[in-house]
Amino acid sequence: MANRLAASTSPYLLQHAQNPVDWWEWGPEAFAEAQRLSRPLLISIGYAACHWCHVMAHESFEDAATAAYLNEHFVCVKVDREERPDVDAVYLAATQAMTGSGGWPMTVVTTPDGEPFFCGTYFPPHPVSGLASLRQVLEAIATVWRDDRGQVGAVAADLHRALGGPVALSPADFPAAAGLDAALHDAFGAISVTFDPDHGGFGAAPKFPPSMVLEWLLRRHARTGDAAALAMAERTLTAMARGGIFDQLGGGFARYAVDARWTVPHFEKMLYDNALLLRVYTHWWRATGAPLAGRVVEETAAWMLRELRTAEGGFASSLDADSDGREGAYYVWTPAQLRDVLGADDGGWAARLWSVTQAGTFERGASVLQLTLDPDPADRARYESVRDRLRAARSRRVPPSRDDKVVTAWNGLAIAALAEAGALFDRPEWVAAASAAADLLVQLHVRPDDAAAEESTGATAGVRLIRTSRAGAGGPAAGMLEDYADAAEGLLALAAVTMDFQWFGHAGALLETLLTRFQDGSGGFFDTADDQTDPVLARIRRPRDPADGPTPAGSAAAAGALVTFSALTGSVRHRAAAEGALAETLAIAVRYPRAAGWGLAVAEAVADGPRQVAVVGPRADAATRALRAVALRGTAPGAVIAVGDPLDGAGPRPALLRERPLVGGRPVAYVCRGFVCDLPTSDPSQLARSLGARPG
Repeated sequence: MANRLAASTSPYLLQHAQNPVDWWEWGPEAFAEAQRLSRPLLISIGYAACHWCHVMAHESFEDAATAAYLNEHFVCVKVDREERPDVDAVYLAATQAMTGSGGWPMTVVTTPDGEPFFCGTYFPPHPVSGLASLRQVLEAIATVWRDDRGQVGAVAADLHRALGGPVALSPADFPAAAGLDAALHDAFGAISVTFDPDHGGFGAAPKFPPSMVLEWLLRRHARTGDAAALAMAERTLTAMARGGIFDQLGGGFARYAVDARWTVPHFEKMLYDNALLLRVYTHWWRATGAPLAGRVVEETAAWMLRELRTAEGGFASSLDADSDGREGAYYVWTPAQLRDVLGADDGGWAARLWSVTQAGTFERGASVLQLTLDPDPADRARYESVRDRLRAARSRRVPPSRDDKVVTAWNGLAIAALAEAGALFDRPEWVAAASAAADLLVQLHVRPDDAAAEESTGATAGVRLIRTSRAGAGGPAAGMLEDYADAAEGLLALAAVTMDFQWFGHAGALLETLLTRFQDGSGGFFDTADDQTDPVLARIRRPRDPADGPTPAGSAAAAGALVTFSALTGSVRHRAAAEGALAETLAIAVRYPRAAGWGLAVAEAVADGPRQVAVVGPRADAATRALRAVALRGTAPGAVIAVGDPLDGAGPRPALLRERPLVGGRPVAYVCRGFVCDLPTSDPSQLARSLGARPG
C-alpha cells in the first residue's frame, strides 16, 4: 500500500511512496504527531538522482522488519533536499558539526520539536568495516530516548548552541579599489596552490567540476591579462571535456569524477552542473575560439534541450546515476559490445579512440568513454557514423530515470547559459528555449505580493517565487535566496540577448523582494525570506551560507544580479547591497577560494566597473545588430549590455539607454563605467578593442 508520500509533488518522495515505512512529508503535521506520541523524528534527506540514497532505500526502507521498527519507535520524515534546501542546510550543518563531514543520504534524529541530537549519512543493513548497521543505530537511539532523556536534551542543547550562534563571517566594509585588487590577488595565490597541473582541477579526488572558480579565472584573465589564470582554466576545461565525466556520445556532464583524472564519473547528470558548465565553456570559446570549447557547447546545449526540457518549457532537475538496477549501466562499454554494434574493424577503431580496454576502467570490465585526442580530420565521417550507431544502440538500453521537477534557481542558470550561448553561436533555437523557460518561471513560479508592494522602498513592486513546479503545477516550498538571484541573473542575460525589456522589468521585481525580505541588516543576506522561514528551523538557526556548493552561494548570486541591475539603472541602493554581500565572500575567499568562486567572479566585474555598453539604433538595422554582436563577444568581466531604439520609449527601459542619441543618424555604441562614457562609436572594430572581443 502507498504511504503518505503518494500525494507529493517531489519525484524523490514519490520514489518512496511504496515503502512500508510510514513516511511523513516535512511539515507541522509530522511534528504534531511526534509530540503526541512523544517519539523522536527520524529525518531522512536525499534527492532523486542520488545513488546511495537508492541503495539505502532498497536495503533498509523497503525491508519490512526495518520499517516495522521505524514505525514503532520513530516518526519518520522524508525530505527532498532539492525542494527544501533550507531544511537540508540546517541539518547538514548539524551533521557536519557532529561528525566532521556530511552527505546524502543524510540521517538525522531530532526531538519532537526538531532539535537534532544524532546525525549521520548512509548506514548499511549489516555492520561492515567498522560501520554500525542501521538497525544497531536505531536500537541504540531508541534505548537512550527511553532511558536517558536527559542525555538527549544535553546533546541537543550543545548542538543548538553550536548552530544557533552568530554567523562567524559577518560582512566588513567593502574595500576600495586597491584593497579589492589586493584581495583578488591573494585569493588567486591561494587557489594556485591547490591546482593540479597534471590533470586540471583543484585538490585531490573526488573531483567536482569547479564551474564557479573557472568563471572567475576567465574573468581574471580578461581583466588583468594574467596568463596563469587562463592556463589553469584551459587545463581544467580540456581535461573535463576529454575525460569520462563528459558524455562523449550524448553530451552533458556527470556530477563528479571519483578519480583525479576525470575518468570515472558518478553518473548522475544535474541541470545545475550543465547550465554552469555550458556558460563557462561558452565564455572560454568567446575568449579563445578553442574548437574543443565549441564542441562541448554544442553537445551540452543539445543534450539539455533533448533530455531535460519539460512539456511546459522548463528544464528538469536531473537524470539518475542508475539504470537497469546498476550505476552507469547506460553509459559504459566493453570491447565486445563495441564490436557487436560496429563490427570488428570499426569496433576496434572505436575502442582505441575512446580508450575502451579489455581490463576496463569501470566495473565488470566495462569502460567509460574518453576522447583523449580528436580523430584525424580524414576520419571525420567515420567518427560521426560510429557515434551515430553507438548512440542508436545505447538508446535501446534502459535509460536513467528523470527527476522532472522544475527548480527556479537552476532554470535561471539554464536561461542565462542558453541565452548567451545561443547569441554567440547563432543558434536562435537555444535562445527560444531560454525564453520559453523564462515564460514558465514568470507565469507559474512568480506570484504577486501585496505586502512587498506596500513595504517597498523602491519604485518596483516586489513579487514572490515558489521553489519548484512539476507538470505545470506549483510545488509547496517558498523560493530561496538563490531562486530570486539566479532567476534575476537569467532574465537579465535574456534581456541583453533578445533586446526585450520585459525580462529586465521582471528581474527588477525579483530583486526588490530580495532586498526587502532577505537582507540581514548588516549588509549580508539570509537564505530564506524574513516571513517565510520555517518555524522549526527558525528555532535552530535561520539558514545562511555564504559559501558556494554545487551552485553559487545565494549571497554571491544575489551580488552578481544586483551589480548587473545597478549598472543598467544607476541604482546606488542595488550597488551597495551587492558590495555588502561581496564583503562576506571576500572574508572567506583568501583562505577558501574554492568556496567563493562565484563571488570572486562578481568581484572581478566590480573591479572592472563593470563596463556598461549601450547600443543605440533601430533594432532591425544591420549596423545596430553588428554593434550588438560585438558587444556580446566582449570579454570585459561582467559587462552589461542594453540595446534600444531611442525612438521606442515603450517598456521598462534601463537608464543606461536614456539620453543616448544616434550620431549623424547612425547607430552607435557607448562604452561607460559608472555612467561616465567614452565617445560613441559606430565602428565595430573599435568597439571590439574596447571590450576585449575577438574578431567575429
